[in-house]
Amino acid sequence: MNQPTPIACHSKTTSNWRRTMPLPILEAGLLLTWSSGFVGARFSIDYAPALLVVFWRCVVVTLILLPFVAQSLRQTSLPALLKNAGIGLLAMAGYLAGVTQGIALGVPAGLAALFADLLPMGMALLAAVVLGQRLAWQVWAGLVIGLIGVVVVTHGALAWGDAPLWAYGLPLLGMLSLAVATLWQKHLPASQTLDLLPNLWLQCCVSSVAFALVEGTQGSLAPIPSTGFALSVLWTVGLSTMGGYGLYWLCLRRATATRVASVLYLSPPVTMLWAWAMFDEPLSWQMVSGMAVSGIGLWMVVRAEARQARS
Repeated sequence: MNQPTPIACHSKTTSNWRRTMPLPILEAGLLLTWSSGFVGARFSIDYAPALLVVFWRCVVVTLILLPFVAQSLRQTSLPALLKNAGIGLLAMAGYLAGVTQGIALGVPAGLAALFADLLPMGMALLAAVVLGQRLAWQVWAGLVIGLIGVVVVTHGALAWGDAPLWAYGLPLLGMLSLAVATLWQKHLPASQTLDLLPNLWLQCCVSSVAFALVEGTQGSLAPIPSTGFALSVLWTVGLSTMGGYGLYWLCLRRATATRVASVLYLSPPVTMLWAWAMFDEPLSWQMVSGMAVSGIGLWMVVRAEARQARS
């Protein structure tokens, strides 16, 4: 009798874990790791240009994952590779470049974060206008209430900077880039959907090329020999990329795009908790109340979609 190989056993165990792990636990992990990206950006700006850290973040993930995904990638058709590469460019290079470059040009970080947090609304509007999807009014109400909670949380950090007017569109374009990538990934045929690790590798690989082209025109791509730079890269590799993007795509396979994006409404207060723990930034009742409002909006979205699925 043929015995299953260790790789097959590991793949089956991983697949079972993904199916049996309760979705709320995965979403809680997504919140923690996605929020870590903003903290990592805050930490890294003292040591290197933002896009240089992002470039090396993608390079390191590409090198780490290559031995584990090479065989799977060789067995994947070229059309599937190209489509997933396109999704990766939009989801990673487009989103991160839009937000970080907007901040670099003078858009206040709080305002850029608010534009990025419009993802659930942007995704819902794209799905309705482009794909013709119909969302229940309770879902729209939950999205609006969740957004109000985000505004309450970030209100104290909002300010109008001195950036060129066109620069304020960059975070919005970054948000729309991730929204398009999410909907594209969600509607990709199963035969062309990569497993989680090959998908992450491909996205980081193509994004590293994009960031190299952008950052290479502004200066050297060489890593900065400092502990701060190394820690910034390692932080964003482990938490923000492997954790944040990994759990984002994993949750997207278990739930609707609207629900997954709505979970990120809770990202601003969680980011502020990170900042309080790491940088001793103050907490406020305004943050707590905004988080509660966003939580109500998320609950409305989840409840409405569950009711719609049963009908």
